[in-house]
Amino acid sequence: MAGEVLGLEKEAPEKEILEKLMGFGMTRQEASIYVCLYKNGELTGYEVAKQTGISRSNVYGGLSSLVDIGAAYRIEGNSSKYVAVAVDEFCGNKIKALMKEREYLAENMPAMAVRSDGYITIEGAVNIRNKIVAMLEGAEQRIYLSAPESFLRGIRKELEDAVMRNRKLVLITDRDAGMEGVLQYLTERKEMQIRLIIDSVYVLTGDIGGAKSDTCLYSGQKNFVNVFKEALRNEIKLIELTKGEKDDERQ
Repeated sequence: MAGEVLGLEKEAPEKEILEKLMGFGMTRQEASIYVCLYKNGELTGYEVAKQTGISRSNVYGGLSSLVDIGAAYRIEGNSSKYVAVAVDEFCGNKIKALMKEREYLAENMPAMAVRSDGYITIEGAVNIRNKIVAMLEGAEQRIYLSAPESFLRGIRKELEDAVMRNRKLVLITDRDAGMEGVLQYLTERKEMQIRLIIDSVYVLTGDIGGAKSDTCLYSGQKNFVNVFKEALRNEIKLIELTKGEKDDERQ
């Protein structure tokens, strides 16, 4: 079961596995050592070095770190051996610890400075997605979102949650998103770009190609928001006009 959770039995790319483990605080080298233990069971430092090609001094340092962060156990004997902690147990413990830290920080951080009405650049696909999710979760009244349906699939849960909270959701996209309780306008083609307006107060726009080079602009600047509201209104009008013309042609 643990092997299935890690993805080893499905032969997931090791590079991807290492990156996911690094998200839980491991260095790439520690993650490589952890995967080696996971696949082979109890091993000495010498055996890990032989399996991974990592120098023995670095292996022993990595094993010590894995023990410290709760990702491995040391088995005492004539020669110490190490065994990996199940990935769901290790990750679960890390998440619980982080939740406690989050609670502490939420209660004890100083008051946050008043938000800026300027323009903020957000870089990287992960950071952009995180900002989009935070904006959707913070919406109090309405959401206008123009993006390809392929991108909407990745935030479907957050969109459905917004609808469940009785937020008005208007989508402008290229294929039916298959969601209930939304107002949807379909256009023929969408570039991998997003235009998002929350409560007529905040705007996010830019690239959503899924790369680290993606860049979006976020702002609460009133004039900027108004320009984007007008642009979306015009896009909706154009879609409705085009649809009307096609319906006339069919008749």
